[in-house]
Amino acid sequence: MPATPDMQKTIALVVRPNTSGIDVPVRQLVDYLQHAGYRVVLEAGTAEHLAVDGIEAMSAADLGAAAYAVVVMGGDGTMLGIARQLAPYNVPLIGINLGRLGFMTDIPVERMIPALADILGGKARADKRTLLEGCVKRGGETIHCGLAVNDVVVARGAGAGMVELKVTVDGNFMYNQRSDGLIIATPTGSTAYALSAGGPLLHPSLQGVVLVPIAPHALSNRPIVVPDSSSITVEIVAGRDISVNFDMQTFASLMHGDQIVISRSPYNMTFLHPEGWTYYDTLREKLHWNEYPAGDSRPK
Repeated sequence: MPATPDMQKTIALVVRPNTSGIDVPVRQLVDYLQHAGYRVVLEAGTAEHLAVDGIEAMSAADLGAAAYAVVVMGGDGTMLGIARQLAPYNVPLIGINLGRLGFMTDIPVERMIPALADILGGKARADKRTLLEGCVKRGGETIHCGLAVNDVVVARGAGAGMVELKVTVDGNFMYNQRSDGLIIATPTGSTAYALSAGGPLLHPSLQGVVLVPIAPHALSNRPIVVPDSSSITVEIVAGRDISVNFDMQTFASLMHGDQIVISRSPYNMTFLHPEGWTYYDTLREKLHWNEYPAGDSRPK
């Protein structure tokens, strides 16, 4: 939707709760944006835990309709939560890192003012990402649906034995898998749980979805990347205490015969980065690809 003049003046702020010392950088950010002529609003949950006088609070739905951009101060978990809520509105997101890793909230807090000045001044790199949506079907009826920025994970409960899953792609039988579970991840999620389970990195521009088994019984059961136009169905064949997780949102009590049908969401999300940002810079910084053993003379 084209931005109206009013929307171009509105910047929304989402801040991770219970963050020590956050008041000072938030005040600095609000002061900068207001002095630059922007209207600043707070996401409703942020307003509940953050005391900033004279700033209007809005629900996520209202933010999506009103904001030109949303600045997220926190870690990747904070970004995941708000990104799912704002996905239908196609409002761009700018991430200020207050977490430990920060694949999505990539701007260091000490550089937030100059970075924002560049981004809001038009010196920005837009980074569009796909999402997944999944629905749990039982007896032919849909009983739950969820949206995922990173991944959809079907997994056994703590202390339970292996699960058996039947996986089909576009109606074609792929395999029956015995494992601790299965991760179905976007390119964004390929650097998260899927990576720790042995999956590949997918560049964000790739139109793919990666399926990564968690501790499979058969060592020949390897990760596979399928087109993101695929419809993936995961059926619960055997096991107990099985749940499906859409990023951080869990639906428990899956039963034998339940099917989780996963496909690309019609929504996208857009991150705004400072001009000159590249995905490879993020990989080097976050995964420490540029580090060598002590005494190694190669350039860092």
